[in-house]
Amino acid sequence: MLNVFVICTGNSCRSVMAEALFDYLGQGRIQAFSAGSHPIGKINTGALATLKRHHFPTGDYQSQSWEYYEDQVMDIVITVCDNAAGESCPVYLSNAAKAHWGVSDPGHTQGTEAEIISAFEQTFAILKQRVEAMLALPLETLSTEQMNTELNLIGKCFDPKTKD
Repeated sequence: MLNVFVICTGNSCRSVMAEALFDYLGQGRIQAFSAGSHPIGKINTGALATLKRHHFPTGDYQSQSWEYYEDQVMDIVITVCDNAAGESCPVYLSNAAKAHWGVSDPGHTQGTEAEIISAFEQTFAILKQRVEAMLALPLETLSTEQMNTELNLIGKCFDPKTKD
């Protein structure tokens, strides 16, 4: 089983949704964890509502510091911060394969309830497509270098800004 670590700054929304997707869709192949470099200490209620709408478990997620996992060996580290929005992504030093899957933070969306739900749904859909693409790879046989290449390519796919 591969350990996948999804990190962001606040660990309240995108990283938690990605953790849920990896755990649910990667059953038996993936053990997912999420954390933040500066966690805000609570999970975004919109993220939990989105998971619930898609029939994903919502119970055990926490907004926590990546320091909590400093003794845990991670095989893959994925950052989900949105550089296009000026967010600074944390840098995680390890020998793990690393990829950046930037996606906008729906937790900052303002507007009607429908617009906010739509933003969460779009982020969830992008993350789900990327997780599914990763799980379609022969992860157990790829070298770290091959994994880096493949995962970073996936991070450039399914992005509405690039129309891929």
